[in-house]
Amino acid sequence: MIERLASASPRLRARIAGVLYLIIFIASPSGADSATPANMIITLVCDSGVALLFYNLLKPVRKSLSLFAALWRLIFVAVMAVNSLNYFGLLDLFKSAHSSAAFNTGYDLALVPFGIHCLVTGYLIFKSKFLPKIIGILMLLVGFGYLTFVWPPLGDQLFVPYILVLALLAEGSLTLWLILFGVNTERWTAQATGHT
Repeated sequence: MIERLASASPRLRARIAGVLYLIIFIASPSGADSATPANMIITLVCDSGVALLFYNLLKPVRKSLSLFAALWRLIFVAVMAVNSLNYFGLLDLFKSAHSSAAFNTGYDLALVPFGIHCLVTGYLIFKSKFLPKIIGILMLLVGFGYLTFVWPPLGDQLFVPYILVLALLAEGSLTLWLILFGVNTERWTAQATGHT
């Protein structure tokens, strides 16, 4: 399966990433009140897949930055996995199992590495020859928005409506573009081979 995916066209890999992102939109909880073990597993598996597919898709722009972006998204996944395991009582790390407040604080803090991922991904999309620059700009903006969660009270204050609207515009347009159009394969190949 992994070999097939690795040999798939960039357009197909982009579409798969778009479908995984759509699943994240559908399954991702908005906080402790809507978190279940099932939707957390689905979301974190899809997030891991998106991180790896984005690395592969964006490495023709700049391989080291693409890897950097993927690592930050995987850090987000790791933080959310520990947060979820603690919330559902599988870990007793912070004596706060089943605490909605602790889960939501962990979720807020996990948005910081996710914001770094969005910033770097936005830059790579902007610099790419095979995806629309406007999506890169939107991803940069939402990345800055997520970084406000360095101080969770500020992030929470700005989330509705500012960051949420930016997230829907940026991540939503990226998801739809990837599903509907994928990437421009000829331009992706040209950038990958240095013939830009």
